Amino acid sequence: MENIITEERTGGGPTQLVTSPTRWWYLLAVASVLLAVIYIGAVLTPAGQSFENAALRGADQIDQAEFSEASRALEQITLWSLAVTTLAVGAIGLLRRSITLAAVAMGVIFVGQVITQALKRFILPRPELVEVTGDYAGNSFPSGHTTIAMTVIIALFLVVPYKWRGLAMLLVSPWAFGIGAYTITAKWHRLSDTIGADLVALIVGALASLLLLRMGYVERDESRPRPRLIFVWGAGIVAVLLMAVGCILASVAWRYPLDLPIVEWDLFLAAHSFSLAGSIFALLAFWWTWRGISVRVSQRR
Repeated sequence: MENIITEERTGGGPTQLVTSPTRWWYLLAVASVLLAVIYIGAVLTPAGQSFENAALRGADQIDQAEFSEASRALEQITLWSLAVTTLAVGAIGLLRRSITLAAVAMGVIFVGQVITQALKRFILPRPELVEVTGDYAGNSFPSGHTTIAMTVIIALFLVVPYKWRGLAMLLVSPWAFGIGAYTITAKWHRLSDTIGADLVALIVGALASLLLLRMGYVERDESRPRPRLIFVWGAGIVAVLLMAVGCILASVAWRYPLDLPIVEWDLFLAAHSFSLAGSIFALLAFWWTWRGISVRVSQRR
């Protein structure tokens, strides 16, 4: 339960400010631990590397149309498109007359990339623990493209008005969820790279939430539109089903040699399912921490 204080708005009724940071500290801690667990299990063990390399080899079996679609979607994420998107997020904050909110939302995207690129390029090595077939030796943990997609959706979550939150998530989430899966289809990234990126986005989102809370920008809002609940429950059910499909495919494939084409295909499909489910669960976890809570911008700059 969060602590609340009540104050009077100028020219309006009372508002209840949330003062307890517990939910976001929990999110930060869990996401950080899971990031370490995913890295150790997938990157620093022979079994993890074997699974992910086999899944990438399975991507060789997709048809050219699917590969081209995935590649086009990823190629649309450039330095320029990222800059435009970040500025658009900031513009929403400015339209709400809050320079601070605009800066925090833009910072989510920027800091997410700083963390991701630092981890991938300088901090987290990828030892060669198994024999590599193809160009799979390079370190790619976490995925920069997936981090961009997930930090953009978290930034929009924070910056859009509460009553438009559900609509914004409905419009943007299919793109954000798909980017991680596309990186596997196009063989740009491994499954662990996409899950790691989801967790980086959650870490940055939790830090941004704690900052907004400390500055007094977080208030209670009991209005919960029914369409929003339908979307949340629907997304949750889809994520559970995707996890179940991935678990079944992976458990069956793991009983056979990983260099069999059918096994590689099953592991690719499992990785694809896990990636989609991971992105959905990440957004829902962040959304849960903001359940019944909105960003307060009245009397703020």
